[in-house]
Amino acid sequence: MAQRNPIVQQSPNSFLTGQLLIAMPAMADERFAQSVIYLCAHTPEGAMGLVLNRPVARPTFEELLKQLKVDPVPPAREIRMYAGGPVDSGRGFVLHTADWTGDGSLMVDDGVALTASLDVLKVIAEGSGPRECLLALGYAGWGPGQLDRELQENAWLPVPADEALVFGGDHGTQWRRALAKMKIDPLLLSPSAGHA
Repeated sequence: MAQRNPIVQQSPNSFLTGQLLIAMPAMADERFAQSVIYLCAHTPEGAMGLVLNRPVARPTFEELLKQLKVDPVPPAREIRMYAGGPVDSGRGFVLHTADWTGDGSLMVDDGVALTASLDVLKVIAEGSGPRECLLALGYAGWGPGQLDRELQENAWLPVPADEALVFGGDHGTQWRRALAKMKIDPLLLSPSAGHA
């Protein structure tokens, strides 16, 4: 995965923006085996997404708030935290429902936004903010045309996103549930790519 600007500007040609990418069984990169990625941007300049099914045990949300000097600690509300990808893993991105937005929030689609400022962490710690949210540390990034090539090589299966898959939190079954949404049994998928 190439390092790119984490917030790629949206354009009318944002083909897969707001969809999920499901790693196919033949995924050669161990960092993405059986991963489910929410694609925040997909443009001719590149793509950026967040892995949704790699929870992190440390830091906890409370520990993160202490490090960032965000009150209140302990927080009035918790947020699930994930390893969002191998790029810029020290940077946090809050993916959330669009019922709350702040300065710098990027509207991904009608129902989902992405915020990388401390404002969203403050309102969540205070017990308010978006109805559904998760915090990803780092992101997955692709250079120009890279994701399109990987899709042609059958590394990923694009799937329409829904709130249950994005924010449902059952990361242990998320990969299988995303495939089931497309009525695909992962046991029947060939680990080798084929082209007609």
